Amino acid sequence: MPLLEPDPGALRPDVRPEDAPSDRVTDAGADGTPEPLRSDLLALLGPEKVLTHISDLVRYASDASPYRFLPRVVVLPGTIAEVAAVLAYAREHGRQVVFRAAGTSLNGQAQGEDILVDVRRHWVGVEVLDEGRRARIAPGTTILRANATLARHGRVLGPDPASAVACTVGGVVANNASGMTAGTTRNSYRTVASLTVVLPTGTVVDTAAPDADERLAAAEPELCAGLLALKREIEDDAALTARIRAKYTLKNTNGYRLDAFLDGTTPVEILRGLMVGSEGTFGFLSEIVFDTLPLDREVLTGLFFFPSLPDAAAAVPLFNEAGALAVELMDGNTLRASVQVEGVPADWAHLPGTTTALLVEFRAPDEERLAAFEAAAEAVLPRLTLVAPVASVASVTNTFTRDPGTIASYWKARKAFVTAVGGSRPSGTTLITEDFAVPPDRLAEACEALLALQTRHGFDAAVAGHAAHGNLHFLLAFDAGLPSDVARYAAFMDAFCRMTVERFDGSLKAEHATGRNIAPFLELEWGPRATGLMWRTKQLIDPAGVLAPRIVLDRDPEAHLRGLKSVPTVEPVADPCIECGFCEPTCPSNDLTTTPRQRIVLRREMMRQPSGSPVEARLLEAYGHDAVDTCAGDSTCKLACPVGIDTGAMMKAFRHQRHSAREERVATLTAEHFRVVEAAARLAVAAAAKIDDRLLSALTRGLRKVVRPDLMPEWLPAVPGPAKHRLPGTSRLDARAVYYPACVNRIFGGPEEHTGPSLAEAVVAVSARAGKPVWIPRDVRGTCCATIWHSKGYEQADAVMANRIVEAAWGWTGGGQLPLVVDASSCTLGIAHEVVPYLTPANRELHRELTVVDSLVWAAEELLPELEILRTAGSAVVHPTCSMEHLRDVPQLMALAEACAEEVLLPDSARCCGFAGDRGLLHRELTESATAREAAEVTAREWDAYLSANRMCEIGMAHATGRTYRSALLELERATRPGDG
Repeated sequence: MPLLEPDPGALRPDVRPEDAPSDRVTDAGADGTPEPLRSDLLALLGPEKVLTHISDLVRYASDASPYRFLPRVVVLPGTIAEVAAVLAYAREHGRQVVFRAAGTSLNGQAQGEDILVDVRRHWVGVEVLDEGRRARIAPGTTILRANATLARHGRVLGPDPASAVACTVGGVVANNASGMTAGTTRNSYRTVASLTVVLPTGTVVDTAAPDADERLAAAEPELCAGLLALKREIEDDAALTARIRAKYTLKNTNGYRLDAFLDGTTPVEILRGLMVGSEGTFGFLSEIVFDTLPLDREVLTGLFFFPSLPDAAAAVPLFNEAGALAVELMDGNTLRASVQVEGVPADWAHLPGTTTALLVEFRAPDEERLAAFEAAAEAVLPRLTLVAPVASVASVTNTFTRDPGTIASYWKARKAFVTAVGGSRPSGTTLITEDFAVPPDRLAEACEALLALQTRHGFDAAVAGHAAHGNLHFLLAFDAGLPSDVARYAAFMDAFCRMTVERFDGSLKAEHATGRNIAPFLELEWGPRATGLMWRTKQLIDPAGVLAPRIVLDRDPEAHLRGLKSVPTVEPVADPCIECGFCEPTCPSNDLTTTPRQRIVLRREMMRQPSGSPVEARLLEAYGHDAVDTCAGDSTCKLACPVGIDTGAMMKAFRHQRHSAREERVATLTAEHFRVVEAAARLAVAAAAKIDDRLLSALTRGLRKVVRPDLMPEWLPAVPGPAKHRLPGTSRLDARAVYYPACVNRIFGGPEEHTGPSLAEAVVAVSARAGKPVWIPRDVRGTCCATIWHSKGYEQADAVMANRIVEAAWGWTGGGQLPLVVDASSCTLGIAHEVVPYLTPANRELHRELTVVDSLVWAAEELLPELEILRTAGSAVVHPTCSMEHLRDVPQLMALAEACAEEVLLPDSARCCGFAGDRGLLHRELTESATAREAAEVTAREWDAYLSANRMCEIGMAHATGRTYRSALLELERATRPGDG
């Protein structure tokens, strides 16, 4: 063991439930995957694609659903051949397979108890076809990522689920998920042109191939004959045919798509339809070709408030007739619950109890079409019964707007329901998101019936949904560890399902798919004849029963009560987690070790365990590296999380918890004497620049074997030489801002290839050219934004430097009279926000008077309008840092790049690079993993400029891509430099 390695026991939970939850992993599971399963799959796929440790199995056991099932093993195949090999192994050994992509499914359909197959990690990519009219997409690609690529061609996918930031294309097709605008015409069933599927037998079918039917008939003659026989049987039954057609006039994802037998004429066409919404029970979708839709960029949106549900419901068909693409409903309880979410108007709390709101949106390809929609929409308003605007609720305007900021705030309010209820539910409770559909003309009646049912069974009464399509959503929170709560949930579900079917002839699942929790009620909705056909279809396609048993089809009437997960209380910062997975795509370590959701899931399992259990010991052994050390601490997870959880903050707290008293004292000394540390660091960088990179790399790698890797950096060739010793001379007189060169830019110089001015010289020069000179205080050395210590959890040292920099900045700026311009985005974030919790009360008052401005904002908003662009690069690619995302100044980075280059690319895969100050030197694999997809985009061609605005991130991206990244302000200086440049 390396020296100074922390004690894993330092992270052992102090407080646990009095009684260990029944769903805890038993001691027998401590060793992970049992033999011979472990050895067999390692031999089949190799160690890089098989996860067997108990920590791996636990982190995959939970998803966004209320269920929790521990897989025996997790595999990560990267090719169709490997998927087929896993299926062959399962058939030969009587094992079962479940596919999992993003884990955002809400009904347990991505959870398995045997072999779980991760089909996200190695299955990402978008190929644009026919100028964007079609797109071939790998199943692990998120909807957001696919749409970002299609947007350049003015196109978009039809399905638009609220989880688009995280859910994958494969999961959306497998569930036929739709969203706010897809309805029954833009969903996957209607917009998937073709797909490639690996059947349970291993047969691969590309439904677009001209000879697909001939090949399928040769490989699977019984399957082809059986599909055609079922088609004839359905078509010969006029009543059944009519029933099937009627069921799909509503949004419906409960059970298999029986209309595929009516819509398809050949076995391959039938199979293509059946695969949509089959929830992984019929095969693996290795690629999907979509017919895309026009991306209408002109938008008109309004938020309208009605005195009652019936009044709002009466308006829905009027807006639909006017051409609205989305009509979203929020009842009074939803509106009032949402006020606790930042950005939602606080005066909604004063709305009358029966108030109901509709969010209405029109989209058009051009101004002329939008104007026509606007005229039609305005004509609707006089026919509505609306809440009259009153002084106590000033935010109620009942008007349409085209303002992007206002529109974004409306949609944030619409989505705030899950945030509000999920974040405020009692600790220890499971959150369930349900959805159903009724005929749109019975919307108000269904809402009122649901609210009454929720109240009767002791659940919070609230409803929201896609009113245009009669699709309603509601949330249930209960404690799965309490038999009485489970019984209450069971009684509610029985009553709810009967109400939906028997009273409204509705769909028990409109867009979330059957999964596990509606499987017992499938026959209630479809009847024995249609349900029997679904069972026969499953037997025909998967005769060995290899794929996803007990998902969609289950004869156990209490299947929905099996596997309900307990939610033990964890650290307050993470306790509200609803395990939705929205955080995962943004996390730099999601393809390396763990994600924010998994870090919390693992912590909850520790809480389930008795102190000292073998499972707890194994989890603690892995948690230090997999969760704490390889967390970049960038906190972009907080931006993606619907309940605002900052898992990065929790990992920093755990780092602090592991520190010895000596480590804390040493860290505090470095902060107290940072002027000396800064000078020493610059001298070390200067000395290192004279030594061969290979020798330095070998030396530091050797030291890392002796000293804890999280303390000993590894030298990377991308690390630049030292910064210039002297900062440029400036004058306080007439300065328009105080310029603070970050310590990282005082220690490290620019790229080796850069021959122009230093960053500090460039900022001073462009500011002067714009007529807005800046002043650099002479005593900046020895100060820092405190991020160095903050990121490592050294709280006392953090407090020392946080107070020092705020006191200094207050003095430099004349008590806040001048803005403080900071030339590294992470340092801007640190001074503007992250230092605050560590300040004394007096210094918090000083901090409130400061205006901290990122150099990107200074340059884009204050300098650029006053500058003349004299020369431009042909092309540039930008890397927005995680700090820019927090500061919301990515648009300013883009503005600078677009001013300085003819062509600019913001890579679709761009995210935090994981370098995180020095973390990329401590764990280079973190940066290499985090940037792999972005690097592939960047290096697909050459660019004239590679731009960012944080020196350490630029180093990280240089290491990842082999290209030279530099600050966008250096490029701005070059573009505006007088003379020949």
